[in-house]
Amino acid sequence: MNADALPPWRRVAEKGGTLGIELLILVAKVLGRGVARVVLCAVAAWYVLMHGPVRRASRAYLLRVQGRATLRDVYRHVLTFAQVALDRLFLVRGDFRSFEITCEGGENLRALTDARRGAVLLLAHLGSFEVMRSVAVDHSFPINVLGYFRNARRINAALRRLNPSVDARLIEIRPRDPTFILEVENRIAAGEMVGTMGDRVGHDGKAVAVPFLGSDALFPTGPYLLAAALGCPVFLAFGLYREPNRYELRFEPFAERIELPRAGRDEAVKALAARFAARVEHHCRIAPLNWFNFYDFWSEP
Repeated sequence: MNADALPPWRRVAEKGGTLGIELLILVAKVLGRGVARVVLCAVAAWYVLMHGPVRRASRAYLLRVQGRATLRDVYRHVLTFAQVALDRLFLVRGDFRSFEITCEGGENLRALTDARRGAVLLLAHLGSFEVMRSVAVDHSFPINVLGYFRNARRINAALRRLNPSVDARLIEIRPRDPTFILEVENRIAAGEMVGTMGDRVGHDGKAVAVPFLGSDALFPTGPYLLAAALGCPVFLAFGLYREPNRYELRFEPFAERIELPRAGRDEAVKALAARFAARVEHHCRIAPLNWFNFYDFWSEP
């Protein structure tokens, strides 16, 4: 595919080499999370200094969400992303000893699981989906994640080596092979949860412009069309990170069932996307450094 035809987030290449990731894993395993976090301070500083597009994207977002964007703010933003990524190394192994995790609204998903009813979870690149996925296993409501994972091949390969079963709950979006939809249907029919990102436009380019942090931005329509086709409940799900070791899981009811009318279908989808964007904005203002879309989110027409 031509690079210019890629969605904006696909044009942001994965940074860092395989050796660097392996060294960080070694430090985390041998010396622990505390030492690894110190190493990340230097990594984040290098990242901010060497990658202008990331700096500019962070500043554009931070100006909108908190009214200021100093270099220190940008550094803290990138460092938060790095710390959440580091925590994945522990979470995929089921090592929760370093973390304080709270869960709000999880009883709703547990009730659905007990009734063998599946649900769609609308996620965002806000905080950690890994902590949500890991803790959900402990609470007996399995969460699968539908997404495009090729932009993070190196870190995903590293996670796979830490826990070979990490892929069991991942459903890869294959743009030229829509059969992955059948896997989604099967998981929902089995009474499981399927999470899908609602804040990045996919390869099909289908999106609507809705208000987000002061200006219109493009949000995908696919999650709502998928949920309507599945006819299952829809929840919002966020895993907010708080320094130094706390995660707040939040599951919010969004719709018992999405039904799209034939007349005014586009308007109905846009209204759903606007509701989702408003809730993401709410959580961005609560935890502004948790937003991990490091590209110009408002650049597309």
